Amino acid sequence: MARETGFCGETAVLRVGAALKHYGEEPPLVGTGGSGTIFVSGCNLGCAFCQNYQISQHEGQSSVPTPALGKPVSPDEFAQICTALRDKGAFNINIVTGSHAIPALVEGFAACKKSNNCHLPILWNSSGYESVEALELLQDYVDTYLPDLKTLDPEIAARYFNAPDYPKTAAAAILKMIDTKSGSAKSMEKVIIRHLILPGHLDSTRSVLQWFAENVSGRAQLSLMTQYTPIPNRQRSMPQDYVTKEDYETVMRWLREFEIEDGFCQELVTGNEWLPDFKRPNPFSSELSVPVWHFAD
Repeated sequence: MARETGFCGETAVLRVGAALKHYGEEPPLVGTGGSGTIFVSGCNLGCAFCQNYQISQHEGQSSVPTPALGKPVSPDEFAQICTALRDKGAFNINIVTGSHAIPALVEGFAACKKSNNCHLPILWNSSGYESVEALELLQDYVDTYLPDLKTLDPEIAARYFNAPDYPKTAAAAILKMIDTKSGSAKSMEKVIIRHLILPGHLDSTRSVLQWFAENVSGRAQLSLMTQYTPIPNRQRSMPQDYVTKEDYETVMRWLREFEIEDGFCQELVTGNEWLPDFKRPNPFSSELSVPVWHFAD
């Protein structure tokens, strides 16, 4: 039913937290005008250290938790947000964490096409926790896929992401994304797989790198991220350290071992100054983003 809520805490109605031009994505996705990120409210995972928890998760321990931040938008309003990003010079439309809202987003994409006002490429920026059937609804609209491959360890997936089936589901979803783009021009650039290194769990990273080398090398690019940050004041179990220089050097050695050369590697990042606050019109620092739309406007 349209008004029933799922694990994501959302109904079938699309809600959005913010839209902005973001300069913190991989260089080819930013271009000269920034990536036109649209942050969808809610999420089908429960990541303990989600940096966007204010818009992705319902907070609180009471029987009526605080809803994730965001505002309902109709398909036409979604199209207007996309047009506003285009008018501000955005390089693409970057849908962040929309896996639980695919039917509503497809309606929004269709409204964009119908309005004929926004011709920017669509970037699907997700956790990778999606069914193959759901991805088939997107394939006529999405130009580039940017999935996470968080872990291939079911125990880590259960402990930190609330989804023990994440490894199997995400691996199948990523292979589907690659198959969808196979044969297209520069197909390897159409799928970029992100992996965040977790402090204290380097074996998980090694497994992901080995899977990448054995299954998708030459068909997708890897984006290795070091920005893991413990989220202050959250009542969730999570690693409390940062990625160390020794961790970083170990992972660089594994990249050479598995002969992974295509993609991106984030410089070592520590500190929490960059963490977003979606209660502000510009959730990120002015160096990282330019606000275009906010749920409280």
